[in-house]
Amino acid sequence: MSEPPRLFDRALLRRRRDRAAATQHRVAPVLEAAADRLLDRLDDTTRRFARALEIGGRGLVAPALRARGVDLVVSMDLSPRQAAAAGAPALAGDEEWLPFAPGSFDLVVANLCLHWVNDLPGALAQLRRAMAPDGLFLATLPALGTLQSLREALTAAESGLRGGASPRVSPFPETRDGAALLQRAGFALPVADAEDIALAYRDPLLLLRDLQAAGEGSALAARDGRVPPRALFPAALSALPGGPDGTPATLRLLTLTGWSPGPDQPRPARPGSATTRLADALGVEERGAGERAG
Repeated sequence: MSEPPRLFDRALLRRRRDRAAATQHRVAPVLEAAADRLLDRLDDTTRRFARALEIGGRGLVAPALRARGVDLVVSMDLSPRQAAAAGAPALAGDEEWLPFAPGSFDLVVANLCLHWVNDLPGALAQLRRAMAPDGLFLATLPALGTLQSLREALTAAESGLRGGASPRVSPFPETRDGAALLQRAGFALPVADAEDIALAYRDPLLLLRDLQAAGEGSALAARDGRVPPRALFPAALSALPGGPDGTPATLRLLTLTGWSPGPDQPRPARPGSATTRLADALGVEERGAGERAG
């Protein structure tokens, strides 16, 4: 099989996440909102989980899982400093090369980290193999539409200054692709949905500073290594839409939910095996195709 394309510079990402461990408190409300929305999904099940793996939680997810009664929570992050912030047991590890044996966890939670993986289907498949039968997988990642205005403004400004543009905002998956990614990785009962977190900045420069504080600056492998033109960012930021509430920015949060296959999970019935007509169940009169009422 061919190697997946190298979209991201993972070594650069690790260094940025290390530095962000000391600055991400500046964007704590956004990080906490994303984590809370993800962990709320645990309220939709009556299952009690004994062994959880959390990835990319930035010290927010692991304590919340322990407070919810999970017996063992193992934290992993590409950054050693981010992993240590979650409390022991924790390890620095790569989502693309998981160090866990099959069936190690009955719950896996990945918060705002999988959008930096080069081979997302492969990473999801590894996570599924690390799960016990009938285990729950939850993940959030930015979806297409996130920072769209910034992407367009940077592209237009650089094209005007240099006659071409290099990518400066990461590619994000579409919401409609989420369930297909889970299914491809072998998860059962896959669900994907999106929710917008609306932000506004009185000064658009603060948006760039927040991205830097969170370690979310561009780590694209194809980024332009040259020093950007001095006029690039002022031109791009001045082109962003504004209003009385400031410059809007959207985090479109894609939430993925899936279960590792298990013997007791519900399955669709075999076609033609029904013993009750749908019309009887609905209490209506059955008619042939094209037949009009009356």
